[in-house]
Amino acid sequence: MKIVFCGTPQFAVPTLEALLAAGHKVPLVVSQPDRPVGRSQQLTAPPVKLTALGAGLAVTQPEKIRDNPEFRSRLEAIAPDAIVVVAYGHIVPPWMLALPKLGCTNLHASLPPKYRGAAPIQWAVARGETVTGNTTMLLEEGLDTGPILMQQALAIRPDQTAADLFVSLAAGGAPLVVQTLAGLDDGSLEPRPQNHTGATLAPMLRREDGRMNFAADTAPELFNRWRGFQPWPGAFTSLDGKKLIAHRMSVADVTALSVPASAQPGELHVENHRLLAACAQNTWLELLELQLEGKKRLSAAEFLHGHALLIGHPSSTRLG
Repeated sequence: MKIVFCGTPQFAVPTLEALLAAGHKVPLVVSQPDRPVGRSQQLTAPPVKLTALGAGLAVTQPEKIRDNPEFRSRLEAIAPDAIVVVAYGHIVPPWMLALPKLGCTNLHASLPPKYRGAAPIQWAVARGETVTGNTTMLLEEGLDTGPILMQQALAIRPDQTAADLFVSLAAGGAPLVVQTLAGLDDGSLEPRPQNHTGATLAPMLRREDGRMNFAADTAPELFNRWRGFQPWPGAFTSLDGKKLIAHRMSVADVTALSVPASAQPGELHVENHRLLAACAQNTWLELLELQLEGKKRLSAAEFLHGHALLIGHPSSTRLG
């Protein structure tokens, strides 16, 4: 087939590679423009662009695609059999949806109608789901509302972070797209509508999503949010007016510990060089690795060594 591929981050790279390995022709790859990255704000090309250039493919990076006559003319001249969209980052306009004879196929990293939106992997983990997966669907004008083509389920391990899951879902989604295109081409695949009544949203992450709320969330809920928001926005709170990042944590089993029964949310408890934080419903988190604003990343034991006052009077200091 002649395919236009639209994608930007590393998640989309395995699918592009799988399409090429399957023998499909990709006359054009569409990706987001290069963006400044990191503290140095160095202009950096997206992973899909680098992969495409390495394979000798043509790449375009329009800032907008809805009202872009030059981009539209280029796609119409190609007359693709299909357009494949994987984590591209732009909403595909109606003229583009109608262009290919086999439609626009999207790989979405959830099992719609659950977790429609920009961050399905992160929110599935953050909300404590035990199963997620990949879905190929035909794009339409609604947000991830199109008819489903194929799905594959994937278990989420209790200790797995969103960053871990990205790798697994990207690898599993690539062959699913190849199979989907084959089914569309030979007519063996019948799109089926979604059950919109069961829809949930996975909105784009904000920095504030990483703020820990010890009064509202239990320890398992905070742990799941930490897992889901890796690598960004992570999990953070404040200590003595300074930002405190929790790089590693676990739900604490306090049955053998002498934690106070009436601890207030955010209250700290130190026992055997372990740093524990009280959460909602009398649950406890163990903070394993921390970083105070302007300081190095430290294990809990190292952190306590530099904050000796916590060892003698932990309950006088609260997080948040």
